[in-house]
Amino acid sequence: MLRFECDYGEGAHPRVMELLVKSNLEQTPGYGEDHYCDTARILIREACQAPEADVHFLVGGTQANFVVIEAALRPWQGVLCAENGHINTHETGAVEATGHKVLALPAKEGKITAAQIREACKAHYADASHEHITQPGMVYLSAPTEFGTLYTKAELEEISLACRELALFLFVDGARMGYGLMSEINDLSLADYARLCDAFTIGGTKVGALFGEAVVLTSPLLKKDFRYLMKQRGAMLAKGRLLGVQFTALFEGGLYFDMAKHADTLAMRLRRTFLNKGWPLLYDSFTNQQFPVIPDEALEQLGKEFSFSFWQKMDGKRSAVRFCTSWATTEEAVDRLIASVKTL
Repeated sequence: MLRFECDYGEGAHPRVMELLVKSNLEQTPGYGEDHYCDTARILIREACQAPEADVHFLVGGTQANFVVIEAALRPWQGVLCAENGHINTHETGAVEATGHKVLALPAKEGKITAAQIREACKAHYADASHEHITQPGMVYLSAPTEFGTLYTKAELEEISLACRELALFLFVDGARMGYGLMSEINDLSLADYARLCDAFTIGGTKVGALFGEAVVLTSPLLKKDFRYLMKQRGAMLAKGRLLGVQFTALFEGGLYFDMAKHADTLAMRLRRTFLNKGWPLLYDSFTNQQFPVIPDEALEQLGKEFSFSFWQKMDGKRSAVRFCTSWATTEEAVDRLIASVKTL
């Protein structure tokens, strides 16, 4: 069985494992105060062209999301996000468990707009009883979105401007950041995210690490005492060097970007194959996630050799599914899938 249902089915890139093994018996301070974490911070700041940014390493995406959001918001505030945003649909109410409401907005292919953000804030303050209603205090975006779609630089600039005018923090969840950055249609860089956002994450879990996310804070308002909150919320790893080692390996020599490019290139081969077969795409994704709409009989045949994620039933005869490539997907696996599709 060849697995295409997610992008974190394998362990870690060999270079990550090599550095973990090489440093295994080395003694270092704990809690992210070791020289590997320091090196990884320097490499990430350089990649982001943000020398003043604070960089923290957390064990997973859910912890990164709720800790950043809790650090930013006052007790009476909530976070605006797309209705299908990860914090609203796949984190078991982790943000709400911190006492902050997720304020969901209708989304088109996983994206929200600056106009929607402005309208949500306008509607809030126009309500005579607004002091009895959760106040918007932050905007959360995913890059790429849950559907593999991307914000353009112009869209992110408009959202950033709206957030600054409305005194909202802007936070981008980059669990799959690498796959977005290396997409053939992407026009954003890490430097753009650092310039336009108050905080964002660079995902390792889905892009070549065993586990771990880097949180990049550019707003001075978020930097103070962030580590206190990490500790309180169980997001500070005692053996923090394990995160620093991994992100050092990922960012030395551009490995992070090379891996992501590999996955995107293979996903584009699948995209072309599905379209040439006459199978439409549910979402117009140019990243490592592809969502073809496939006749159920063909899915039954594909399911004998390949695993993928069911997404939604389209009608009585077709379903939308998700195929993910990753840093570890091989050319041979994609060749086999393409060959099988062509026979159906």
